[in-house]
Amino acid sequence: MGRERQRVDYLRISVTDRCNLRCRYCLPSEGVPTVPHAEVLRHEEIVAIVQAAVAVGIKKVRLTGGEPLVRRGIVELVAMLAAVPGIDDVALTTNGVLFPEMAAALKRAGLRRVNISLDTLRPERYAWITRGGDLQRVLTAVETALALGLHPVKLNMVVLKGFNDDEIIDMARLSLERPLHVRFIELMPFGPADALQNECFFPTREVRARLEAHFGPLVTIRKLAGCGPACYYRIPGATGTIGFISGVTGHFCSRCNRLRLTATGELRTCLFGGPGVDLKGPLRAGANQAAVAALLREAIEKKAGTRAKTGRLGVMARLGG
Repeated sequence: MGRERQRVDYLRISVTDRCNLRCRYCLPSEGVPTVPHAEVLRHEEIVAIVQAAVAVGIKKVRLTGGEPLVRRGIVELVAMLAAVPGIDDVALTTNGVLFPEMAAALKRAGLRRVNISLDTLRPERYAWITRGGDLQRVLTAVETALALGLHPVKLNMVVLKGFNDDEIIDMARLSLERPLHVRFIELMPFGPADALQNECFFPTREVRARLEAHFGPLVTIRKLAGCGPACYYRIPGATGTIGFISGVTGHFCSRCNRLRLTATGELRTCLFGGPGVDLKGPLRAGANQAAVAALLREAIEKKAGTRAKTGRLGVMARLGG
């Protein structure tokens, strides 16, 4: 069946599998074996894929990782993507550590929006969950994004029972007086997080119940700029918003509008799916834009409206979220 009910116009691009943090729900302490440099898509190859993607309806791209800002030449890549005719939005998801010094150059290159991972507001907790990260660097990144007008500035909190669920109210307060959009994300069963599901999983319904017990009923609002799966609400009178991403308890497959491209050139139509479509091989064998577009179109036509069934899931840093 075709894609009449699911317009696909959003491509998430993992530009690297490397990261400068080791968040406990994402990577083991020793990290994972990195992909050889020669296997990673070059800037020109990423741009070629995006040009082909425009031909099948893609209008927005988001750069992810790993941590995308550790990739050499990331500012130049943003500029190259922003210059592709038909792309009207280039966004970034980052842990924020390297963002303050790079933010102005990224904006000049064409970056429109930024999502920043922020699982706790307590320095000692942040250092523990990231295995050594500096919370102040991330808070500076948030301030820098606001100052540069990279709106909407979204903050991503993975809620972990017994670890940071006691900060749900404090995190939500960030949306009261400033244009910050705080998203509460269910723990997904990828990599190390798979072993944490029974102990640490905290469902969206409990997050919302706790928020409404404190702030009163949340007000439903329209979707913010961007193409993600979050459902957005506002605390009455707040400047910013509250979002919920319920990847485990609230499947949004029927309205999923995204594709994912791994750093090694594999096209994924679903995080939970099996092996994707190899785009790097055909590109390096000389495939032209029309041929790559045909591969993309075929993948979109096969994209299911229900969650793919798979076995053990991979590491999120390699899939690009």
